[in-house]
Amino acid sequence: MHPPPDTALDPLLLDLAHRRGPGKTFCPSEAARALSADWRPLMPAIRAAAARLQAQGRLQATQKGVPVDPATAPGPIRLGLPRTAPTP
Repeated sequence: MHPPPDTALDPLLLDLAHRRGPGKTFCPSEAARALSADWRPLMPAIRAAAARLQAQGRLQATQKGVPVDPATAPGPIRLGLPRTAPTP
């Protein structure tokens, strides 16, 4: 499976974050699994989308509760709404 275009993942990640709500997180693999049974190859694109959304202040990546860069953090991360959401 080929990764979706750059911004195609943004709505999926934001939807998962909003469904969880403030203070809750989800594993990025949930987004990849929603797209394909062969989800592992999608993980770099998911992390890149998460990094882009984090740079925009729309998503927050954490590792053991500590904010991290989803593009470079080794190991498992969690994604969720930022603690202070930007005003639309």
